Amino acid sequence: MTQKRRYRMNVYWSDQDQLWLVEVPDLPGAMADGATPEEAVTNAQLVIENWLEVAQMDGWPIPEPQPYDVPASA
Repeated sequence: MTQKRRYRMNVYWSDQDQLWLVEVPDLPGAMADGATPEEAVTNAQLVIENWLEVAQMDGWPIPEPQPYDVPASA
């Protein structure tokens, strides 16, 4: 069974687009949008799957998800 990678997603509201946007910083060009944050994340998960599939087919290196620090609560 293949281990599923968990990539960080940056979710934010775009006033210009009037949509929630998601960027996947570890995968160049991987972005998605949606009417709700949940929809945008679901769409981003599909983008990640497609990105990884194309990378594998084309022989691109697959980036490992980068760790990130979560600030301690005050």
